[in-house]
Amino acid sequence: MYLCDNPGPILALQLSLDGAPAESFTCGKLIADKWEEFARRVRQGEDPKQVLDDLGIKRYCCRRMLLSHVDLIDEILDFSLPT
Repeated sequence: MYLCDNPGPILALQLSLDGAPAESFTCGKLIADKWEEFARRVRQGEDPKQVLDDLGIKRYCCRRMLLSHVDLIDEILDFSLPT
């Protein structure tokens, strides 16, 4: 989802429904489907490099997206409007 209707030449922030990056900003490869497993395995103590290798993430732009992602969706939801 784009945060504005016309992102133009600027880099638009893309998020999947759970807040994980949807695709690599550089190459456009879909990576959202790998976020849950990556996060779970790293939380369990596995080496992030090995997890990325096992998941088949070879390009450094895609690796960067998963390695640098900070999961803030729970903090953002605290500021949502009451229903």
